[in-house]
Amino acid sequence: MILNKDTKILIVGLGVIGGGYAKALSKKGYKVKCITRKQSDIDYALEHDMVIGGSPFPDPDLISEADLIVVALYPQAFIDWVKEYQKHMKPGAILNDVTGVKGGIVNEVQSFLRRDVEFIASHPMAGRERSGIEYSDDMVFKGANFIVTPTEKNTKEAIEFCKSLGEELGFAKISELSPEDHDSMIAFLSQLTHVIAVTLMTSNTKEGLEKYTGDSFRDLTRIAKINDRMWSELFLCNKEALLSQMDAFAKEFELFRNMLSEGDEEGMREKMRLSTSRRGLFDKPAQN
Repeated sequence: MILNKDTKILIVGLGVIGGGYAKALSKKGYKVKCITRKQSDIDYALEHDMVIGGSPFPDPDLISEADLIVVALYPQAFIDWVKEYQKHMKPGAILNDVTGVKGGIVNEVQSFLRRDVEFIASHPMAGRERSGIEYSDDMVFKGANFIVTPTEKNTKEAIEFCKSLGEELGFAKISELSPEDHDSMIAFLSQLTHVIAVTLMTSNTKEGLEKYTGDSFRDLTRIAKINDRMWSELFLCNKEALLSQMDAFAKEFELFRNMLSEGDEEGMREKMRLSTSRRGLFDKPAQN
C-alpha cells in the first residue's frame, strides 16, 4: 500500500496525540475519520476541520472502510481494542499505534492479528503536558523525532508506508529501531526524565516556593504535570529497563554528591563540561 490522498484514515482515540495526527493529516488533504468515546470531542474535531466524520462507539462501518487505522490508546486498551474489533478490518489494512512502549505489545498484537492485516508500530516523540483534544497541536511534530519499530513479521512495504506517515505528519527525523532497542532507549530519554521531574517536585513540599522560582526550575519540571494513569502504565510495561536506568542515574548522582562533599571542584567542572558538550547534540534543528 502507498500512502496517498485516497488513503482512508481512521484514528481511534482523539486525545492530544490522536488529535494532533488528525490535524496534521487533514491539513494535508487526507480523509480522516475517528472513533472516540466523547461525542463532544467529535464535535470539536468536526468544528475545527480535523475530521470529516466520527463515532463515539466502534462503528463496524468506519473500521471496515479504513485503509489505515491509527490507534491512539493506552497500551493495554490498545491490545484489547484490536482483539475485539480486528474482525471488522478490511483485508490489506495497515494498523498503527502511538504507544510509548513496544516490548510485549508489538509481539503480542502480531501474534493474534489476522494475517491479512499488518501491524507496523511507531512512536511519535512529541506530546503535551495536558490531555484532551483541545490541547492537541500538530506543530509539536515539527522538529521532533518519529521512531518506527518493526519486527521480522513486517514487510518492507509496511515499514516504508509507516515512514511516509511520519513524513506527512511533519516529523523532522525518522528512525528505525527494534522494539527491544526502543524500550531500552525510551527508558532513559523519556521515562527516567519523567521520574526525575516527579521526584524533584515531591522532594521539597515547603509552601510558597512558586513565589521565588526561576525559569530553570520551571523548564526542568515542565513534564512533572503528568498523566498519572498513562505514565504509571508505561512505567510498569517497561519496568526492568526503567529500573536499570534509575540505578545508573542514582549511581551518577551519588558520584556528583561525593565530589561536592569532598570539595572536588575540578571533578564537578569536568562533569559540567561533559554535560554541556553532550546537551548540544540534543538541540532541535532550526526550522525554515
